[in-house]
Amino acid sequence: MSKKRILVLCPSPQGTNPGQRLKYEQYFSNWEKSGYEVVVSPFQTDRFWKIIYQPGHLVEKVFWTLWGYGRRLFDLFRIPFYDGVYVFLWITPLGPPIMEHIVTKLATHLIYDIDDMVFLGDTSSANSWVSKLKGTKKMAVLMKAAEHVVVCTPKLDEYVAQFNSNRTDISSTFDTNRFVAIDDYSAKEVTTIGWTGSHSTMKYLHLLDNVFREVANQRKIRLVVISNSTYQCKGVDVTNIAWSEVNEINDLHKIDIGVYPIPKEEWVLGKSGCKAITYMSCAIPAIATAFGTNFRVIQNNVDGFLVDSDEEWISTIIKLIDDPELRKQIGKKGREKVINNFSVKANEGKYLAVLNHAFN
Repeated sequence: MSKKRILVLCPSPQGTNPGQRLKYEQYFSNWEKSGYEVVVSPFQTDRFWKIIYQPGHLVEKVFWTLWGYGRRLFDLFRIPFYDGVYVFLWITPLGPPIMEHIVTKLATHLIYDIDDMVFLGDTSSANSWVSKLKGTKKMAVLMKAAEHVVVCTPKLDEYVAQFNSNRTDISSTFDTNRFVAIDDYSAKEVTTIGWTGSHSTMKYLHLLDNVFREVANQRKIRLVVISNSTYQCKGVDVTNIAWSEVNEINDLHKIDIGVYPIPKEEWVLGKSGCKAITYMSCAIPAIATAFGTNFRVIQNNVDGFLVDSDEEWISTIIKLIDDPELRKQIGKKGREKVINNFSVKANEGKYLAVLNHAFN
C-alpha cells in the first residue's frame, strides 16, 4: 500500500520553534511508520527565523516575508499532488485570509493545529509595527474548513467548538527517553532556580524580579536562564545560557527548582503549561502561577506547586531550598505525571487517530 502524502504548512523551520518541536514535529517518525509521508514547508527560512524577533533588520525582514509568500504560491501549485495538508497556526501571517481560502479549496483533506490564542493578534515587541497587519481572521477560516482541529488547552477547545465539532486536545509533549530525570537533590551551598523560554515570554520572568531579590536576601541562590535572549535582575546572581537542542538536557539538569510565572490575562489561556512540563519531565520540582492550563498540569502540593502572590512565590521557593527531600518527592511525582499524560508515548495514538480520521 502506498503512503499517504501530507504537506505540512507552518511558520518556522523544522526543529526551531518550541510550539512546533514540542507538538507535532516529534511524531513525524511515528507517522512515517504508520503509512504517511511528511513534507514540511515553513514560511520562514533559517535566516529569517534568526532575525525575526530581533529589533531592526527591517529591510531584510521585508525581503524574507516576500520570499515566504513566494514559497506559499509554490505550495498552492503542489497541494493537489498531496493527500492532505496539515496547517500549524497560519499559512501566511499578514492581511486578509485570501491564501487560506485558496488552500481550503485545493486541499483534499485538511487538519488545523492551533497553539496559543493567535487570533487575538499578539505580536513581539521587536515587531510591534506588524500588529496592525496581522490577519486574525485567518484562523477562523481554517477552523471551519478543517476536517479535524488539534488544540492544546481547554480554553482553545472551548473557542474552536463554535467553528468545528471534530477537535482533539493534545498538549505540548516530551520524549521522556530524551528528557531524563535529574538524580541530585542534595542540599547545596548555592541553590539554582531556573527558567527556560524564548524572548517573547521573557517579560513574564520579570514578574518575579522582586521575588528573586527577596529570596536572594534570605538564601544563597543562582538564577539560570536558558533562552535565546538575556535576563538581568539587580541584586541577583544570574547566569544566561543560550538555548541549544544539543545542550538542552544538560542545561536543564543544572536547575534545582523550576519557575513558570505567567500574567493573568486572556492570551496565556492558550498556553499549554509547556515550561512547567519541561521541568517536570526532568523530575525538577516546578512552581507555577495558579492560572489557566497550569491547573491541569500541576496538582498543587503533589507533583508541583501553584502560587498566587509574591509572598507565596517566596515562601514556596524557600521551602524547596530548605527541604531537599521535598524537592525529590515533588520532582519524581512531576515526572510520573509527564510520563502518564504529557509524554510522546502517551500521545502517539491521539495524533494517529486525528490523521486517520481526516485522511481516511
